[in-house]
Amino acid sequence: MKSFYVTKILFSMLLYLFMENKRQPIVEIRNLSKSYRRGTQVIPVLENISFDIPEGEFLALMGPSGSGKSTLLNLIAGIDKTDSGTIKIGGIDVTTLTESELARWRAANVGFIFQFYNLIPVLTAFENVELPLLLTGLSRKDRCEHVSTALQMVGLEDRIDHYPSQLSGGQQQRVAIARAIVTDPTILVADEPTGDLDGKSAGEVLSLLSNLNQSFGKTIIMVTHDPHAAEKSHLIRRLEKGILNT
Repeated sequence: MKSFYVTKILFSMLLYLFMENKRQPIVEIRNLSKSYRRGTQVIPVLENISFDIPEGEFLALMGPSGSGKSTLLNLIAGIDKTDSGTIKIGGIDVTTLTESELARWRAANVGFIFQFYNLIPVLTAFENVELPLLLTGLSRKDRCEHVSTALQMVGLEDRIDHYPSQLSGGQQQRVAIARAIVTDPTILVADEPTGDLDGKSAGEVLSLLSNLNQSFGKTIIMVTHDPHAAEKSHLIRRLEKGILNT
């Protein structure tokens, strides 16, 4: 009997490793370049970047200020347009979408987490989290269920009627994370999510992101300059002057 359970455990471990190796890329970036114009001057930001992000990955993008981290994140999220190259998310080449198509795609597939939370001050935590769902065809009852679940996942079910000014910085960021996950998006993109938090709150937010990745399989792409934050990720990629170091 004991050998049976040992064999079963070993088989489960091998199956897990096999499935890890078989993970398909959720993000596929090929020959991506991006520049900005300042008057007549062309300033290159990203140069010929190609890499994949497997589904269920927790990726940290690191690099000095001006290295192109946030620009790359915005391109992946469909906020900005590339100069050349392709970005496929879940098999869809977002670089070919029109502005209206891109807006609909973002609403369904991308959850945003910002450094400064971007909560609406006159709305409660519940109402802030509900905002992305107003763009869907969900009924009021279904929206309430989704919002309640999201706030429960971030440990703020007892703060649904609180306004941002009544919440700490860490709690506001957790509301922002609930808003990001309430639509069950394909990817979560986080731009310096702990940059405005004290050490304790930052640790709580990073643990929450790690749990969303490990327990719920969320694909997370996080820009950070903090090595301690990056340690929570599974994979770290570094940008230097617009070039991705492998």
